Amino acid sequence: MKTIAKIGIGIVASAVLLGAFGLMVITDQTAPMPIGKDQFIRFDTKTSRMQAFRQLAKIGVVKNAQALELIAKTSGQPSQFRRGTYTVRPGMNLQELVKALEKPVRTSVRLPEGYWIARTAFVLQEAEICSASEYIDLSTKPDEFRKEFPFIPAGLKSLEGFLYPDTYFFTPKLGAREVIREQLGTFRKKALPKVGDPKKLLETLNIAAMVDLETAAESERAIVSGVIHNRLRIKMPLQIDATVLYALQEWKELGPGVVNTIDSPYNTYRIPGLPPGPIASPTDKSIDAAANPTVHNYLYYMAKPDKTHFFASTYSQHLNNINKARAMK
Repeated sequence: MKTIAKIGIGIVASAVLLGAFGLMVITDQTAPMPIGKDQFIRFDTKTSRMQAFRQLAKIGVVKNAQALELIAKTSGQPSQFRRGTYTVRPGMNLQELVKALEKPVRTSVRLPEGYWIARTAFVLQEAEICSASEYIDLSTKPDEFRKEFPFIPAGLKSLEGFLYPDTYFFTPKLGAREVIREQLGTFRKKALPKVGDPKKLLETLNIAAMVDLETAAESERAIVSGVIHNRLRIKMPLQIDATVLYALQEWKELGPGVVNTIDSPYNTYRIPGLPPGPIASPTDKSIDAAANPTVHNYLYYMAKPDKTHFFASTYSQHLNNINKARAMK
């Protein structure tokens, strides 16, 4: 009997030791990591607690997802988290992590008017919304968005001009697809009603993009639009620097004679008519100006130092305006 009693005591003691050891392991595996920098984690759908912990372990915010799940389950923590992007960091304890995963992050991102796709892409990348390459790549696949946005013309090779510039509240790591959907939705709401004749959608966007890049003063948008329309009507080359810069995919000041060296269908100094497509994402104001140009006889405009313009109907008047503008510097 004494032997049996000793065995029983040994079993109990072993169980206690094992239990203590297991508790030590769990405590160690659920202890906060060394304090690190803030980082974003994104859930594209409603995510279970275990899935969330696995993602946190993968990026080095927690040690052991299974051990943390055991503690979270016994302490009655939320069983799932909403779709969204969250800020977390190594060093957070369980309660701090759960609190962080209940507050999705949203950030204000200004996508400027007059930016073409590649320029916008790097604004988004800088804000950690999506990678520039992902945004550029998806922007060349209009067919993937046409079912949801049927106003996108068939046969289009790029969404240039349709990605509406505005201030957006995006979540970090949102991804290019959701960004583009948001921009197309805003285009449908703000820009599409300004187009007028739907058959002239691409033509209107083409002119509007040039108006956006050529004008700083809102009062001059329709006047510059009128100049473009007048030149198109008489088959006069548009001679717009912005189209050449689009061909180069650089935003800079063109040196003397550079425009004559660029071999591109977007070089409106060498090729009459509209460029092959919009060169930027215009606002609704420029779209309205493109669809409703001011009626006048101007064929030329020259920028003043304050970014407004002198307008002229003849080349001799234009040369005079060039001299006046230079004298104002």
